Amino acid sequence: MFSFNMFDHPIPRVFQSRFSTQYRCFSVSMLAGPNDRSDVERGGKIIMPPSALDQLSRLNITYPMLFKLTNKNSDRVTHCGVLEFVADEGICYLPHWMMQNLLLEEGGLVQVESVNLQVATYSKFQPQSPDFLDITNPKAVLENALRNFACLTTGDVIAINYNEKIYELRVMETKPDKAVSIIECDMNVDFDAPLGYKEPERQAQHEESAEGEADHSGYTGELGFRAFSGSGNRLDGKKKGVEPSPSPVRPGDIKRGIPNYEFKLGKITFIRNSRPLVKKVEEDEAGGRFVAFSGEGQSLRKKGRKP
Repeated sequence: MFSFNMFDHPIPRVFQSRFSTQYRCFSVSMLAGPNDRSDVERGGKIIMPPSALDQLSRLNITYPMLFKLTNKNSDRVTHCGVLEFVADEGICYLPHWMMQNLLLEEGGLVQVESVNLQVATYSKFQPQSPDFLDITNPKAVLENALRNFACLTTGDVIAINYNEKIYELRVMETKPDKAVSIIECDMNVDFDAPLGYKEPERQAQHEESAEGEADHSGYTGELGFRAFSGSGNRLDGKKKGVEPSPSPVRPGDIKRGIPNYEFKLGKITFIRNSRPLVKKVEEDEAGGRFVAFSGEGQSLRKKGRKP
């Protein structure tokens, strides 16, 4: 008789530490139930069946749970987190923008694998529309929207909701890897120029003036007060006959400055008294020295003295 002792040479048991399976994916709008699940569309997490949670709990995986989604037909890859395990068996629900990145249609097959990603330190986004520039504080808006995301993948086009409007942003760069985790991280965010954005063109100012004729319109502000230069208002509200009709500017009214002929390059001259005070000095000399109580009084009614 032969006997075999199985414990003399024990067979090493390999513990599976990786989750990998295929699901048919649908958009969140196909999720049955009375509750509105629009919150799934605003983030980067998916809904998986309860069997996935049972299988993941038996594996030696790290938390938080992060997954790699692959469309084998188009070789498109993205990464995501999990929100709930309430989907029907064999089905998972994805945000619409994630299905567009993977080029998936309703009911298409997607490979779901558990992965470990490094924590993000830097990311760069490119808005897909110039309308994103209308937001007052885009970094604060993006920071608030990324709270619903678990990870970022370079090349993905994510969608965020702000003021009941959807803004799409392409992930241009992530560090330290092409796919990073953004859960409890200190990440620097940068923006690229929006797609289709054009710098405003500066119009060249062409000075067209006829020979021998000087344009004196630029000196109008130096003339000070000009009578009858305002506009009037009518009691009946009509605009007829209320346009201003200022007197024309004559070349003799323009006060031109005296150029500094002693100017040298690199020398700054501070002119203390730009105008001569000849008139004021003449008045002081004519008036003489100030004497207190030297004026004369006046009376409204002169009273005569009685004899």
